[in-house]
Amino acid sequence: MEKIFVPPIKCQGIKTKLVYWIKEHLSDYTGAWIEPFMGSGVVGFNVRPKKAIFCDTNPHLINFYNNLKNDDINSKIVREFLLVENEKLLKGKDDYYKEVRTRFNSSHNSLDFLFLNRACFNGIIRFNSKAEFNTPFCKKPNRFANAYITKICNQVDNIQQIIRLNDYIFINQSFEKTIKMATDEDFIYCDPPYIDRYADYFNGWCEQDEIKLFELLNNTNAKFLMSSWYGNDYRKNKYIDSFWKKFQIVTQNHYYHVGAKEKNRNPMIEALIYNYKTNKKINHLSVITNEQLSFLEKVCS
Repeated sequence: MEKIFVPPIKCQGIKTKLVYWIKEHLSDYTGAWIEPFMGSGVVGFNVRPKKAIFCDTNPHLINFYNNLKNDDINSKIVREFLLVENEKLLKGKDDYYKEVRTRFNSSHNSLDFLFLNRACFNGIIRFNSKAEFNTPFCKKPNRFANAYITKICNQVDNIQQIIRLNDYIFINQSFEKTIKMATDEDFIYCDPPYIDRYADYFNGWCEQDEIKLFELLNNTNAKFLMSSWYGNDYRKNKYIDSFWKKFQIVTQNHYYHVGAKEKNRNPMIEALIYNYKTNKKINHLSVITNEQLSFLEKVCS
């Protein structure tokens, strides 16, 4: 089985464990791979298209990957930085973490962003209304142990090599502008914040955003595949029936380990929504157990 390369920046809802499944449902295309919601970028980096446009409204994500592309950041620089910062963190602990957080909110340095992302509580990227990073410290002793630093450096090196071997651009802009860039030769992969779930990554996500995304994808000439959630033990995503059911939908059980509270890290039925035909035999609810299906029917009735 092909190795999955994990990016150095962690994000809520990262699709590392779903990459194989997503790749199985992709369609052929001749143009560019386009991501309006880059997030971690784990799907695109593992599809490894020759040409790609990665976009996000979070400027710090885009700055980080542009720094990687331009070699302003590399594994050697990251190792030296984290070794020094770890010594300060061991002495100052939560106080030093807050010092770096304040520094980042002023300078927006990409290395500080990486430090905060890997030292914060559960790897949650969260910003307040002033666009300031405000996730608290994870409080793990010796957070940046040598083995962990090596792991991060390997992730930096792997993704940088993928970027160098291909034609990738990283743009800080809205999903509306990004989707409108697509031609009928391109492929759009969308991984938006999940509606009615915890969508405070950088911008919020509300019904108006979901409707706008539907309208844009419904009218695009490009092929698209979108990741979303179908339901969980408590409720079903009502927007599946309201909008997305007109497209092809496949589902699979999934479990997210990243979350602010353990009670929020529950199994979920993940959905892939796309606007093209495949040779695969599609059974819309093939991975949902009878018990789950019965529960969803009760919730949604």
